[in-house]
Amino acid sequence: MSKAKASTSERAPIPVQTATAAIKNLPVVRSGLGVVSPLTAVDVKVRVDGQLQHIAFAEGQDVKAGDVLATIDPRPYAAAVAQAQADYDKELAQLDQAKIDEARAQKLTTTGSGTTQAAQTAAAQVKVMDATAASGKAALDTAKLNLEFATITAPIAGRVGLRQQQEGGILRTTDATGVVTVTQMRPISVEFTLTQDDLPDLVAGQAKGQLTVSAYSRDGAKHLADGKLNAIDSQVDSSTGMVKLKAVFANDDLSLWPGELVTANITLRTDPNSTVVPSSAIQNGQTGPYVFVVKPGNKVSAASVTTGIAYSGLTAVTQGISSGETVVTSGQSRLADGTVVSTQGPDGKKLAAAGEGAVQ
Repeated sequence: MSKAKASTSERAPIPVQTATAAIKNLPVVRSGLGVVSPLTAVDVKVRVDGQLQHIAFAEGQDVKAGDVLATIDPRPYAAAVAQAQADYDKELAQLDQAKIDEARAQKLTTTGSGTTQAAQTAAAQVKVMDATAASGKAALDTAKLNLEFATITAPIAGRVGLRQQQEGGILRTTDATGVVTVTQMRPISVEFTLTQDDLPDLVAGQAKGQLTVSAYSRDGAKHLADGKLNAIDSQVDSSTGMVKLKAVFANDDLSLWPGELVTANITLRTDPNSTVVPSSAIQNGQTGPYVFVVKPGNKVSAASVTTGIAYSGLTAVTQGISSGETVVTSGQSRLADGTVVSTQGPDGKKLAAAGEGAVQ
């Protein structure tokens, strides 16, 4: 035997990493860039003109609906209530007098001492004074309402932002800027988009129950919160082919912040009993995807495969290999059909296989 042949026959096996194809339930997950949006955010404005007398909140404070946020100088409105109350009392007294006059006129008419016209005039006067008193009551209610509006309260539960007005300033109902914005933080929503190709799975999944949505940091590295798909927009954006979605999260720990950019992962369905391998095992050739399968005698053979969905470092293989077969996950660049490989290092220990723990 020549030296070249001897060298070839004694060539050391090529070290590779491997994993075993396994059967798993593989979720079908789609991702989209989204923005965190509050379900409700209110720019709190004054409802009566006046001087901002006191601000009762701290910036960034959590408030409940009805909590006092600020007060407008109430004295002009308290005086208006007193004036309206006096006018109303006067009108009630005039109404009582008109009723007395009507009763007297009716009695005189009955006894023949008075005219029918006088009785009718007295009755009409009662109606006039009754309407006047009703108007006075409405004016009194309006004055009381304006006095109530001098105390500015939180319209919703949430978190107040930075103050937009200062104590002592004169505020008017026509001002474009309010006193502060109250933003609902719990629960909160994430609005994101997916391609129209996902619509059939979205509609079918939502019909069976609310789909699960997970929010991650913008780079996808950190899990932030889990929620449920709340709504699918009624139309696709024809210019982009994307459909808008809204998911709602409890956000009890305030992990999501209004305006924040996040990655939203939505699970459309779960494909049961899928044959999966680490995604690193899949190679792309001129004829399509393939994997190197380790055969008896530690020889590898290239097998063409048909791939399905990928999730969390795993790829489904619908044709080409079966569960239990061993595939190469690293070191494929040095391999060809019939190459002898080794899955052990110099110390005799098995080489770590990327993703192997996930599928065995």
